[in-house]
Amino acid sequence: MRTPNLLIRSRRLIASSVIVIVVGIVTMPWDARAASPAPSPAATAGTRDPALIAFLQKHFKIPNPDLIKLGPVSETPIKGIYARPLTVSNDKGQSISTILFSDKAETKGIIGTYIDMSGEPWGRMSMSQIHLDDRPTLGPADAPVTIVEFADFECPYCAHAFSVLETIASTNYKGKIKVVYKNYPLNVHPWAMKAAAAAECARLQNPEAFWQFARYFYTNQGSITAQNVQDHVDKIVGSQKLDDASLKACMDSKQTAERIQQDQIDGALVKVSSTPTFLINGIPVVGLPDNKIVDFVIDSELAAKTSAGK
Repeated sequence: MRTPNLLIRSRRLIASSVIVIVVGIVTMPWDARAASPAPSPAATAGTRDPALIAFLQKHFKIPNPDLIKLGPVSETPIKGIYARPLTVSNDKGQSISTILFSDKAETKGIIGTYIDMSGEPWGRMSMSQIHLDDRPTLGPADAPVTIVEFADFECPYCAHAFSVLETIASTNYKGKIKVVYKNYPLNVHPWAMKAAAAAECARLQNPEAFWQFARYFYTNQGSITAQNVQDHVDKIVGSQKLDDASLKACMDSKQTAERIQQDQIDGALVKVSSTPTFLINGIPVVGLPDNKIVDFVIDSELAAKTSAGK
């Protein structure tokens, strides 16, 4: 489920190359939306364009750098602040324009929010405190790319993401990615916690059974309710030939609740606020808005690993 968070929605649209950028401009007395200040001879127009476009492409996860267009640099009345038009398009011919404000060297900028363009562009999160052992996984343990997914079985967006991940893990990127599933049931979903407990307990009996449970929950979301979720669990248990009594005892156990709670705590540490959220080698991708975005991030990480190994 996606939260009504403007920044998250903006980043999703940005990642789809249809940018929603909120820039608060105080007209005192210059308005960047209307004025056309004369170019400053001191402004280093164009000297950092390739690097700047590469940064923006990675920071906002835009698959094609040709979709990003920068206009000429102009000096603003605020000393040390420069402005230039920024236009981002998508492959459907849609585009949106805004103003990029920066310092003279174009290493610091404001596009709705302040970003430090001298640092690492991906917004990569540290995974050192996240529990990844003894969790549901797809793919080889030594895969060069690890995708950590925080998801909720009652979330329709997670259902779409699940099918995408299963496909890429077994086709395009077979042997190259490892998917680690983290339970992140949301309070607004009445049967998500029970489904998470059932899938986790199935995994403890048979690791492959977890994915069968996940596939069943996502496929049958429309017919599952808080009142009949246990009936659905019983149905899967029978088809997977699991020990029903052991699974029910596990679902009611304190240890299972604590394991799911640990996944939720881990999600908070890496600033998860909606599902699905993915961390691709620590790079956050929220909502799986476009398969091209996932391909772009994975391909970039694989290329970086190859370069590092040379």
